Amino acid sequence: MSRVVRVAGGQGFWGDWPEAPRRQVEGGPVDYLMLDYLAEVTMSILQKQKDRDPSAGYARDFVGAMESVLPAVAERGVKVIANAGGVNPEACAAAVQAMASSAGCAGALRIGVVTGDNLLPRLDELFAAGHELRSMDTGEPLATVRDRVIAANAYIGSTPIVEALAKGANVVITGRSTDTALTMAPLRHEFGWGAADWDKLAAGIIAGHIIECGAQCSGGNCLHDWRDIPNLADVGYPIIEGSADGTFVVTKHAGTGGRVSVRTVTEQLVYEMGDPHSYITPDVVADFTTIQLEDAGADRVRVFGIKGAQATDKLKVSIAYKSGYKAAGSLVYAWPDALEKAELADRVLRERLDRLGLKFAKVLSEFVGASATHGRLAGDAGRHAPEVQYRIGVRDADRRKVERFTREIIPLVLNGPPSVTGFAGGRPKVEEIVAYWPALIDKSVVQTRVEVC
Repeated sequence: MSRVVRVAGGQGFWGDWPEAPRRQVEGGPVDYLMLDYLAEVTMSILQKQKDRDPSAGYARDFVGAMESVLPAVAERGVKVIANAGGVNPEACAAAVQAMASSAGCAGALRIGVVTGDNLLPRLDELFAAGHELRSMDTGEPLATVRDRVIAANAYIGSTPIVEALAKGANVVITGRSTDTALTMAPLRHEFGWGAADWDKLAAGIIAGHIIECGAQCSGGNCLHDWRDIPNLADVGYPIIEGSADGTFVVTKHAGTGGRVSVRTVTEQLVYEMGDPHSYITPDVVADFTTIQLEDAGADRVRVFGIKGAQATDKLKVSIAYKSGYKAAGSLVYAWPDALEKAELADRVLRERLDRLGLKFAKVLSEFVGASATHGRLAGDAGRHAPEVQYRIGVRDADRRKVERFTREIIPLVLNGPPSVTGFAGGRPKVEEIVAYWPALIDKSVVQTRVEVC
């Protein structure tokens, strides 16, 4: 019988279920635990934290997750791979080591730290070398917002993670790794897949894509038959059972809630898919149209037939920059005529803002419960909603104008339409807007580093 490597997904984003990592290592046999914490907005949040405190800038939840799985790592040899390092992988590793020392388990951990993805300190150097980092959306060079950039991280692939595992790390912490590389790296390491094994690498990427969002592929957030998904309170997170030939099975621990089926896996596959013929990663270009799925038993889906092609010579860079300020507030209007009351409140508020001379870069009104989700498709049904949340938001480069807006919505409670509630939160809060700037850069410019201690 061919050897199987089990990679368990334990986090799909920063803020996912804290119990999931422990449940994954205690619920049955697994070889690796993959924890995915990062999204584009997360990087900017972490950079702002690091700016305030040089010892911050990583997903602090990871330290608690590691504490919960320490026995499995120390006693059973489960290895952990996470992109929890954010913009400060070294500090993340130090925090994990400190936690393990206090638990008397420091000697059981060999932590591999992958760095080199953070391009923020190098931006001026890159500009001087001719790398314009033009926006993939608008084509503008990054220099147009250089003074407002707060984070710039290249998406790195599986190669440095494989290097860390080869050096004996049983915990690997990265910065802005691709989500898929966290699963593909252990399969590539265990089976010795080469840099030109395109089909196998593509299979590893697809495996990673399927479990990168945690329980979203095992019954959570499931559109089809959501009423019939069993025992979501005890939902099982996904596990990949990978084989050397690139085929794998998606499953979960026996006795857990949720469901793994062709339908649940298919729903996750189309998440953030883009061009199905060319799913581009730093390691390989995967062809989603070649994926074949088949039922392999209760809560087991076999995935096979995947084809891949050579990777491009570029890496994607996730850049965040300051883009003004925003504030949003809401009031809830009750039956009868809830939508009509909310619409009147909107007209009244906008008229008052006009009289004050407050012109904003953008104003957006929504009527949640009537039309915010479906817009015009709601039709007459929205007009008869028994309650409607009126939500209005503004954005502008001038913080003082946004602050003035925050004082105008709450007075509607007594001087606007009747039957209002939902104002217990008080005045809206002004928030700084962090905008997203995707760009490409030559792979040769990004040099990763791996240290194991």
